[in-house]
Amino acid sequence: MASGDSEIIHKFHFFDVYKDGRVVLHRPFSEKIPPSDDPITGVRSKDVIISTKPPVSARIFLPKSADTTQKLPVLFYVHGGGFCMLSAFSPHYHSFLNNFVAEANVIAVSVEYGLFPTRPIPACYEDSWAGLQWVASHSNRNGPEPWLNDHADFQRVFVGGDSAGGNISHTLAFRVGTIGLPGVKLVGAVLVHPYFGGTEDDQMWLYMCPTNSGLEDPRMNPNAGDLARLGCERVLIFVAEKDHLRDPGKRYYEKLKKSGWVGSVELVENLGEEHCFHLHKPEYEKAVDLFTKFVSFVKQD
Repeated sequence: MASGDSEIIHKFHFFDVYKDGRVVLHRPFSEKIPPSDDPITGVRSKDVIISTKPPVSARIFLPKSADTTQKLPVLFYVHGGGFCMLSAFSPHYHSFLNNFVAEANVIAVSVEYGLFPTRPIPACYEDSWAGLQWVASHSNRNGPEPWLNDHADFQRVFVGGDSAGGNISHTLAFRVGTIGLPGVKLVGAVLVHPYFGGTEDDQMWLYMCPTNSGLEDPRMNPNAGDLARLGCERVLIFVAEKDHLRDPGKRYYEKLKKSGWVGSVELVENLGEEHCFHLHKPEYEKAVDLFTKFVSFVKQD
């Protein structure tokens, strides 16, 4: 049996914690690819710095159709990875958003937020909120990013994400409803297989967030009062039948319906599927169905 500093005192889904305080991620390496001009879809992408202290960046995607005569909806996307892994610059997310922008004819801003253990929770929430505020700073057409100044329709803004990113997207919609986001109308939120409380991963989230308020922390277990204040008109929730996060996602849907929130919410269950299957098998029939539903939600007038 291990002893001393080599002893593991906590074994979590995504990392181990050693007696000497070290945190060792099970998947420490996250491949990243550069932005590009896609010759197939015509979508262009580039990376921008939102903040240096703390470090927050994003990848922006612009569709081929973009011109100065038509303003396009904006999707602010938050990647998954259990609050401790992956990146807005990971191949799966770059490919997903490149294809999404081409199909939906929108601008996408994919935020690169701080990850545990380098930056414990709530860095992910604060960085994502800073990213969304940065998008809003362009609503008077004089922000730092020309693509947003020239092409964005700030009355048609959406937030969305998968897994941890679905959880963070909820908090963004809540902040818009309570704090406001001047110059922006948040139309909808899309939560794909969101990471909410009620599973064996609860203790992992509590460990990643030293300032937590326990199992009823509203970021993991939103209460009815918070749900009633979501600052958007529509919510689309995906859950996967074989995902251990399925039941928390369904509970979120039921609580939102009963909360008194005045918007419309839809739940889609991906039967027979695992967590975030669509990112790994994008050409699979059910992945195409999820993608098409997501696109339709954003394109809907």
